[in-house]
Amino acid sequence: MTTDKIPIVDIKARVEAAGGPIREAIERVLRSGTFILGPEVQSLEHDIAALCGVRHAIGVSSGTDALLVAMMALGVGPGDEVVTTPMSFFASVGAIVRLGAKPVFADIDPRTFNLSPEAAVAKIGPATRAVEVVHLFGQCAVTAPVVEAAARVGAAVIEDAAQAIGAARDGVPAGRLGRAACFSFFPTKNLGAFGDAGMVVTDDEQLADRMRVLRVHGAKPKYHHGLVGGNMRLDAIQAAILSAMLPLLEGWNTRRRANADRYDALLGQAGLVERELVTPPWRDPDCSHIFHHYVIRARDRDALRDHLGARGVGTEVYYPLPLHLQPCLKDLGHKEGDFPEAERAAREVLALPVYPEMTAAQQDRVVDGLVSFYK
Repeated sequence: MTTDKIPIVDIKARVEAAGGPIREAIERVLRSGTFILGPEVQSLEHDIAALCGVRHAIGVSSGTDALLVAMMALGVGPGDEVVTTPMSFFASVGAIVRLGAKPVFADIDPRTFNLSPEAAVAKIGPATRAVEVVHLFGQCAVTAPVVEAAARVGAAVIEDAAQAIGAARDGVPAGRLGRAACFSFFPTKNLGAFGDAGMVVTDDEQLADRMRVLRVHGAKPKYHHGLVGGNMRLDAIQAAILSAMLPLLEGWNTRRRANADRYDALLGQAGLVERELVTPPWRDPDCSHIFHHYVIRARDRDALRDHLGARGVGTEVYYPLPLHLQPCLKDLGHKEGDFPEAERAAREVLALPVYPEMTAAQQDRVVDGLVSFYK
């Protein structure tokens, strides 16, 4: 058996695919002498806004800061509640808590792992300032009923679209489904920088202007601070790298879908689905899924992961501990059983490699590993 490892994400393969344009972009920035904000960032902002079908994009230093600056611009603060999911990366809740607001969790849809719209609507009340809807694993959450319910109490819907660039619901791209949408360009994302980088998009001109001021310590004009903001500026070199790779994003996402299709077929042919050992990702027919992750439910998940790891197959658990059970949030008073679907998912989910450069032989090895475990 081959000893070559199959990583959960192959960043080196991505760099090789876009190596020439990336090197040209880096050289261009070095020659320019402009390393923070500037024309490279403005160019990327224009292109990301066009991709999302909105008027404004604001480049920031990370996906986390994208969430933070959006909430700051919306006035989220002490005494406010933000409704969100217990199944996401910690940044989704961290931004809320850092502003002194209270996260109010609602359980997930067990099919998509996204925030249940019915559960979210039930949690919206007079103290709700925002609803943070996470498009998990590359599939857009149901937002329309949440937007409608939030509007009735004067709240805004923020899309945490960190895993969903290029995804869409009913033909509407991620980025146009709420008041503002936040993207991450962490290196492992479908469109990943060579470090931290993020973006907020919106059609709201006043909100966009406020975010642009907040990302530079609240200064407008320079050295005159009408707001207390932060150092959330996007580096020009990251913007240039992202611009070099952006033309490849659609093709990469298409190959991810093709890999997901092949996984579905292989898992079915192996009898793993029929025997209810593995449940492939459920695809909402109203969505264009970009498969940032291919996440299965698996019986004996932890033992399976160890087995695959011993065979050189990289996997990951997104996420092993729901947000409401995180130690630093114990003051919220949650306990096991409060959000049963999120907790069940945390015990069962496993992400398999699905990166666009993955070969058929590598996929065969992954599935062979699953088959050998369940024998």
